[in-house]
Amino acid sequence: MINKICEYMYMKNIVKALKKQEPAEIVLGILMIIFLLMGYKMPRSISYVIDSVIGKIVMLLIVGYMFVYTNPILAVLALLVVFNIMMSGDNSTIDVMQAIEEAPSEENKSSQLTQFNQFPYTLEQEMVKKMAPIMKPGSSISKAEYKPVLENNYDASPVNSGN
Repeated sequence: MINKICEYMYMKNIVKALKKQEPAEIVLGILMIIFLLMGYKMPRSISYVIDSVIGKIVMLLIVGYMFVYTNPILAVLALLVVFNIMMSGDNSTIDVMQAIEEAPSEENKSSQLTQFNQFPYTLEQEMVKKMAPIMKPGSSISKAEYKPVLENNYDASPVNSGN
């Protein structure tokens, strides 16, 4: 009986404490709990920023601010979230390094491109070869039977006159 009364009073105290809290703090706490329980991973673009020294310092400053100005329970949740983010962020950097190491070499890429660029002799190439007048080495071209005619240049100066 005394235990039930104590439990009831304890629950009453928790409800009173929650009523004193700001709604934003309650929502933030719920979001942090969801983040911790569901095990969400940070996007790579954010994890690169967090993996830097400056990112870690900023996150720890935010947690320190929360210890000073908010509910200590919310600050502890924030500390757990920051720790979780930092630990999962290191794995994404390792994944990137592995991807860089496993990338194909330049020789492999060029050999693959060479294989892709091997085309059969096409009908178009065959027709152009038949139609094009090919000059044999040593053969001369006959002089043209026409003579160019100049039009009136209306007293324009020549292009290469130097003026």
